[in-house]
Amino acid sequence: MSPMFDVVVVGAGQAGLVASYLLSLEHVQHLVLERGDIGQSWRTQRWDSFRLNTPNWANGLAGMDFHPEEPDAFAGRNELVAFLEDYARIFHLPIRPRTIVTGLRRTSNGRYALRTQSEEMHAKAVILASGGLSRPRVPALARRLPDDLAVSSAGHYRNPEALPKGAVLVVGSGQSGCQIAEDLLKAGRDVYLSVSKVARVPRSYRGRDILAWWKDMSFLDVKLNQLEDQSLQSAAQPQVSGTQGGHTVSLQSLARDGAVLVGRVLDADRRVLKLDRSVRECIRFADEKSRAFKAAIDAHIDREGIEAEAPLPDPGEPPLPDLRESDEITNLDLSRAGVSSVIWCTGFDADWSWVEVDVFDQAGRPRHNNGMTEFPGLYFLGMPWLSARKSGILFGVSDDAARIVQHIRAHELSD
Repeated sequence: MSPMFDVVVVGAGQAGLVASYLLSLEHVQHLVLERGDIGQSWRTQRWDSFRLNTPNWANGLAGMDFHPEEPDAFAGRNELVAFLEDYARIFHLPIRPRTIVTGLRRTSNGRYALRTQSEEMHAKAVILASGGLSRPRVPALARRLPDDLAVSSAGHYRNPEALPKGAVLVVGSGQSGCQIAEDLLKAGRDVYLSVSKVARVPRSYRGRDILAWWKDMSFLDVKLNQLEDQSLQSAAQPQVSGTQGGHTVSLQSLARDGAVLVGRVLDADRRVLKLDRSVRECIRFADEKSRAFKAAIDAHIDREGIEAEAPLPDPGEPPLPDLRESDEITNLDLSRAGVSSVIWCTGFDADWSWVEVDVFDQAGRPRHNNGMTEFPGLYFLGMPWLSARKSGILFGVSDDAARIVQHIRAHELSD
């Protein structure tokens, strides 16, 4: 007979773990299924020098702070994984690792059947906490590159030494692309960076970390329906870095440090990439967003009468390098440039292929309202913009989980 649970949580990253902790506090019988080990994506999809871009004080989960002895430091991959493991151990969370869910369907009685590689189980409610950013997104044109190039993604890159000798093309200049480009430059590698239109922010401004200002200004609490432009929900997180103790990063600072900026990749014909002429446009866009963020903080300081340090020069705006050559490169011959490796830093997607419930729109995105779906007992958790801007980072997951667990307690477990 198939085992029956009140709640099954799929995924043992930060979202699944905090949901399990809160379910335990409510004495709800449940099980957490994890395809690999605790924090699997953090273990396998982050490079060796990776640092969180949020300070330690913003990375705790319900019931447990994250390295409170160093609240303003920026942790690495291994520190976060260790924290997640400790969280599960200290609170005795019921986790079943190395269990891949291969199917989820709704049964005739309104319950849910979950199929794994070894058994089928049933639940009154299911929380899908496997994340919306679990699979590196690589464009189809990558398949047109020659086989002898070392082609990888932000989710597979580990360190410069693991790449063959030669120059490296990093495609995408979001947070991952900037961190990886800096890692390669620090190792003395020649780097070409194919830019993208991404906002940037200063790491700190007027004496405080940018995230501290955003917290005080309720910027992180903004709901999706409050955005004037709802397309911003799919925009990349702004350029900023937790490396080197936390610092401001920009396209021009990367160029100053040796990266050759080139336009966005439009097409590939074996070893020749077709590029647009967007370098100056992308720098201008990022700088405008940085100025707008700083102006919003200035206005907040004035409105609230806050005593704050005077503004300092923006370290992300060094003298603009000569970009004439960058904007004239519309065809990049990888052989002539000495490029032996290409790293696609073009974002991540979710893999919902195993979910057999019709809960996705035409674009494959989950249909939900603050994580609650039209199907009673089926929930999403740990996704960007689930309920607010902060939903996609560690800082916001506990609030989302608490709301969903309370809904389950009130509506799904009455019988």
